[in-house]
Amino acid sequence: MTEKTALVTGCSSGIGRATAEAFREEEWTVYATARDGDDLSALAEVGCETAALDVTDDEAVTAVVDRVVDDSDRIDCLVNNAGYGQFGPVEDVPTERVRDQFDTNVYGPHRLARAVLPHMRDRGRGTIVNVSSAAGRFATPAKGVYAGSKFALEAMTDALRAEIADYGVDIVVVAPGPVNTEFEDRAADELAGLDRSGAYETFYDLDRRRRGFVRPVRTLPRRAGRQPRRVRPLSAGRRP
Repeated sequence: MTEKTALVTGCSSGIGRATAEAFREEEWTVYATARDGDDLSALAEVGCETAALDVTDDEAVTAVVDRVVDDSDRIDCLVNNAGYGQFGPVEDVPTERVRDQFDTNVYGPHRLARAVLPHMRDRGRGTIVNVSSAAGRFATPAKGVYAGSKFALEAMTDALRAEIADYGVDIVVVAPGPVNTEFEDRAADELAGLDRSGAYETFYDLDRRRRGFVRPVRTLPRRAGRQPRRVRPLSAGRRP
């Protein structure tokens, strides 16, 4: 049987790394990527092919997809996991930071999808997995920019699903809740760098207290025989 091939973004830690490892355990050929290629050494040791990839760079995206196709002659699954959270009250988040958030969380998956779809359509099969968030279904104060990026990702996924259905290609959404990864650390850094207006200190204080007293549910790795709590399972998104 021909070995299947997966391309996974955002593999430096957390969900991306666990996804790459899970594919390898199932004997897939895995191309694991991250902005900093040095963060992928552990995945290389377990047999993953690795590459540095900034999903906001058009040329880098094209180069990585071309490498996978040249090496494997196929892409069976793309997992768009790379992303981060720009937290903060909407007024306090500068427009350039909103642009950066969407460039990674929305335009990045769009770049990857556009790059892999011609190959999947030619073969008449393939799956794209877009990693969203519970915030892609329900926006809360001080997370509007991040939630907006995930709402947009899910809307584009819903539209694309119908567009590619006749070609044997599917696209699905994963919408996890809190997971014990490094996501919260970067989100805290993004929040700390804001120039506060002074109008929303209540929300900053609530976020500080949340970080101090509420820890994300640890779900990686999953314990055998137990379903992780508070994490939405793989689904087909919100079908029209």
